[in-house]
Amino acid sequence: MSAPESEPEREKTASEILGEALGSAARRAGLDPAEGASTHRMVWSAIGGWRGILESVLPSLAFVVLFTIKPEPLILSLGVSVGLAAVFTVVRLVQKSPPSAALGGLVAAVAAAALALWTGRGADNFVPGLITNAVYGSVILVSALIGWSLIGLAVGFLMGEGTTWRNDRRKRRAYFWLGIAWAALFFARLAVQLPLYLAGDVTALGTLKLIMGLPLFAPLIAVTWLVVRALHPRQPAREDTTEA
Repeated sequence: MSAPESEPEREKTASEILGEALGSAARRAGLDPAEGASTHRMVWSAIGGWRGILESVLPSLAFVVLFTIKPEPLILSLGVSVGLAAVFTVVRLVQKSPPSAALGGLVAAVAAAALALWTGRGADNFVPGLITNAVYGSVILVSALIGWSLIGLAVGFLMGEGTTWRNDRRKRRAYFWLGIAWAALFFARLAVQLPLYLAGDVTALGTLKLIMGLPLFAPLIAVTWLVVRALHPRQPAREDTTEA
C-alpha cells in the first residue's frame, strides 16, 4: 500500500508574508516580546547600544558642525560625514558583526551627499530623511486606519498568533493607537523640519533632526514594548514536582 500523499502546503496570504518580514526585522533588531527581556535592555538593543548611537549621531553631527563653521566647500562637510559612516561599516565588517545598520547608514549618507553635491545646497543633504519620514508616517497611518496595523502584523508573527489578533478587540485597539503614535512621530519630524529645509537653515535643521531622532525614538520603543508585553503576559514556567 502506498503512503498517503501529504496535503499541499497552504499558501501564505500577503498579510502573513508582510507580518513575517516585519517580525523577522524586529527580531534581528532585538525586539522580541517572547524573550522577556527588560524594557531597558530591549530599548538599548533596539538602538544598537553605544555603537548604534555613534553610528546614528556622529555622521549628521559632523556635517552640521563643519557646515556651520565652514559652509564652503560643501564637499568638506559632506565628505567627513560619509567618511565616518564608511568607517563604521568597515569596523562592523572587520569584526564580523551584523553590518546592516551601518550599511544602511552608509547608503543613506552617500545618497544624501550625492544629492547635495548635485544641487549645491547643503540643505538637500536632509532630503532623504524628509522623504523617509513622509513615507513611513503615511504607510503606518494608513495601515492603522484600515485595521491592519503594521505593529500588529509584526507582533502577531513574533508571538506565533499570525493575524488572529484582529479578532481581539483589545489588541486591535492597542495596535491601532500604537500605529497612530508612530505615525505622529514621523509627521512631527516632517512638520518641524520641512519649513527649515525650505528656509535653507542647515544648522537648525540638522540640530532638530538629531534632537527628534533617538531622544524621541527610544521612549516610543519603550512604550510600544510595554503595551505589547501587557497584551502578551509571559506565562510563568511550571516545573513538575515529584513526591519523595
